[in-house]
Amino acid sequence: MISALNRLVDLVDEHLTEELDVNGLARELGTTEYHLRRMFSSLAGMPLSEYVRRRRMTVAAADIVRGEDDLLSVAVRHGYGSTEAFGRAFRAVHGAGPGDVRRDGGPLRTQPQVRFRLTVEGSTPMDTRIADRPAFRLVGHAARVPLIHQGVNPHIQQHIAALPQEAHARLKALSDTEPGGLLQVSDDLDSDGAEGSELTYLHGVAVRQDATVPDDLDAIEVPTGTWAVFRTAGPHPEALQTTWAATATDWFPSNPWRLRPGPSIVAILDRADDFSTATCELWLPVEPA
Repeated sequence: MISALNRLVDLVDEHLTEELDVNGLARELGTTEYHLRRMFSSLAGMPLSEYVRRRRMTVAAADIVRGEDDLLSVAVRHGYGSTEAFGRAFRAVHGAGPGDVRRDGGPLRTQPQVRFRLTVEGSTPMDTRIADRPAFRLVGHAARVPLIHQGVNPHIQQHIAALPQEAHARLKALSDTEPGGLLQVSDDLDSDGAEGSELTYLHGVAVRQDATVPDDLDAIEVPTGTWAVFRTAGPHPEALQTTWAATATDWFPSNPWRLRPGPSIVAILDRADDFSTATCELWLPVEPA
């Protein structure tokens, strides 16, 4: 996976002024675009699309400063149909317009080429099991919320707090298959995993595919598949988020599995009354790499 990501970085620079064929590269490297984008975002700390935009504007800035071509020619060379669209993208990266930079020589914010390296010692112990599960359903109360990588997500907090107490007991009574108990489910996640992008969050439980479900609950159909299950314990949500990040930095690069599309699921096995600490299972859908 590390070599695949570095090949992707090289491809970005080789085709900065063209449409990037991530799907074609993924097939060539024996993986999937979904997994490649998710791993890039997790390890680089930014979505692939954002990295491409920053690299494109870094190279464009050099063209602007040299002053050999007019602004429209530079815009077209870097894939923009007008100086206005190019100017907006340029300003978003550098904080100044192309004309200002050509006149003053700056300010410029350079995006260096990213390189990925694997550290073999593994900074986080990974208590993991592989589970093959038949098709099941996730049922509960769903909402669209923005993705937040660190700390408590207030939008999810508000969603859960708005549910009456009897709703939690009702859901627990429906649970009849693994993962057991009340679940925190994230689905329809942008493959780049960009901070602030929207996802579907479901507060619910897992039930057998043939279970009878009340009509007033939301449902996510989950097909037969394999799951990597990571057990975490400690301060919440910090321990869970640290383990989630370590799946990208430590576990996937050194194991013959890759992410496949599907919901990610957190099962709370035990917790303090104030939720300051918790023991959890993180379920990620995987397939052989």
